[in-house]
Amino acid sequence: MSATIGRAAHVVLAAIVLGILGQLLFFDVAIGVNFPIAIGLLVASGWLLKRPMTRVGRVDLWLGPAAVAFAAFAAIRADTTIVLLDALTGLGLAGAALASYGRRTVVSRPFRQLLGLGLAVGGWVLAGAVPALAATRRRLPAGPDALRRARPALPVLRGLLIAVPVVLVFMSLFSAADAVFARVLEDLTRVEIDLGSGAGRAALAAVLGWLTAGGLALAASRPVSRPRPGAAVDAGWRLGTTETVTVLVAVDAIFVVFVALQGAYLFGGLDTLAAAGLTYSEYARRGFFELVAVAILAGGLVVVLERVVRHRSAAVIGAAVGLALLTGVVLASAAVRMRLYQEAYGWTELRLYVLATIVVLAVALAALVVVLLRDRVRWIGHVVLASGLVVGLGLNVLGPVRFITEQNVARALDPSLVPAHGISGLDTWYAVTLGDDAIPDLVRALPAVEEPEAGLLRDELRIRLRQLQADPGLRAWQAWNRGREEARSALEAAAARGALD
Repeated sequence: MSATIGRAAHVVLAAIVLGILGQLLFFDVAIGVNFPIAIGLLVASGWLLKRPMTRVGRVDLWLGPAAVAFAAFAAIRADTTIVLLDALTGLGLAGAALASYGRRTVVSRPFRQLLGLGLAVGGWVLAGAVPALAATRRRLPAGPDALRRARPALPVLRGLLIAVPVVLVFMSLFSAADAVFARVLEDLTRVEIDLGSGAGRAALAAVLGWLTAGGLALAASRPVSRPRPGAAVDAGWRLGTTETVTVLVAVDAIFVVFVALQGAYLFGGLDTLAAAGLTYSEYARRGFFELVAVAILAGGLVVVLERVVRHRSAAVIGAAVGLALLTGVVLASAAVRMRLYQEAYGWTELRLYVLATIVVLAVALAALVVVLLRDRVRWIGHVVLASGLVVGLGLNVLGPVRFITEQNVARALDPSLVPAHGISGLDTWYAVTLGDDAIPDLVRALPAVEEPEAGLLRDELRIRLRQLQADPGLRAWQAWNRGREEARSALEAAAARGALD
């Protein structure tokens, strides 16, 4: 019991410390390098607080580093959409890592149990310090006992007391010798505390500390009973084989008709004007959102029916595999339509993310055929999550807003890149909404933009320059972000040569 009490006290203490650090990192500043720092501290604390002799499964060891990696993109990309997705992914992976530190398997769970674990992690986090405090049913160790336990740390404390004045001396010398070092040191050590903001800081520290306590308590806990990976799902209600085959065959028939039309008109080049009153470009540049939705629903239908059918007969598997293959053709149709639409009108965030979704769905459909044949459909959710993480990582490396702006600016500067049926020029009204990652390319395109769009673009760029220069929430070291820094540099250079006047 004493070990449990000590661990609970450590959880609460660590949560208090992280709460205080959290308000220093996030209060009244933009998201930037502070986010990966916070996730890194959370994951490291969970690792240190896990029970002695706890061995994390090999397939789960990557969760903590992956959480920090995705969080790090918040300090690289100044793209609201991708940063939001990175934040959610980083938090999710961090929660999964904390669960694995608490001797709960993650990756090897069937997908349904994985969803249940996600809900359980959310419950632990919302419960805050309650799980940790619930373990302190007896008083904490007495003073002499606590001092004895702390004795191994005393040499470290003495060393720090000696090191502090020495470090201060060297810092002073370096600052006097190098102006850049002095400026960096000033930025890192300047903590502007507004006494009027004390209540807000205290509230933020309390909220962050409470939520952190729940996550750390999960990492330090021991599950009541360890779930068995791959455990059989309760039979429950089952659908008859005949009914299942009927549903699949009926859906297959609809898909066959649609795929035949795609082969004749979209891929085969038959006269769409005579068939539907639309030119080929008008016919092709529509419906890709709907077709992506169709692919998602069809894949979900196959998975659900395969899981609830009473008997996996050859007819069921054949009809399900047929629907998956037909859905692949539908997905190809959506990809072709998306490409034609993009060539005509340029890139937008929505079109790029739809394309990324198509890639994830294509991988999932290929995997679905394999797991159907091998009776492993329960793992298809893992494939979707894994492919989503890989595609998400690729998007972060690409930089959606930067890529979109770069491509659209290239179309505006070189009309030969636009097909005959397309629209050239830069959509300034849309471009100014894309954020800081778009600014360097917008500055480059400014001389080629005609009035009145050029005036709008200059006005927006001047406003953003003033914000980047004056807003302390954007200039604080906690909010450092490579995208914002590059945007500020590009705007200052443009202002210096009079391009924003």
